[in-house]
Amino acid sequence: MSRLLYESSVSYKGYLIIPFVFGKADSYEIYSYKLLAEIGHKSQFHKAENPAGIYGSSIINIIDIAKEHIDQKSDFVSNGDSFKSRYIYRHNLIIVSHEEDKYFYDHYPPELLNNIAAPKLFKSEYECLNWIKQGIDGRHTRQRTR
Repeated sequence: MSRLLYESSVSYKGYLIIPFVFGKADSYEIYSYKLLAEIGHKSQFHKAENPAGIYGSSIINIIDIAKEHIDQKSDFVSNGDSFKSRYIYRHNLIIVSHEEDKYFYDHYPPELLNNIAAPKLFKSEYECLNWIKQGIDGRHTRQRTR
């Protein structure tokens, strides 16, 4: 699997649709997708890979396939957008959330849909993002010097 194309992700009815290149056929890319659910593991589709079982010929095509599957098979519907504060930094996905005056985050690396966030609370979204960027930059610097 190639890296997850977080920069092309789409938030839809409580899910984050994340496309990726599944493979190539005659130099054409074949797309698939993974899902994150705002309710996490309570959803059968949280971290699922292509539950529709259909592949696409473009990012737009695979997003449409995922939306149709969500419309038909979703186990919950959300009217909000818990993925609206999402950022991509060095191909990493960062989702910032807050409750009352506390901020926290989920952090997904480019190749896996595994949350590697530290259990840390912040006073602002800026403080949270700055801390994450420093960590990613430090890891990136260490990997280059090896």
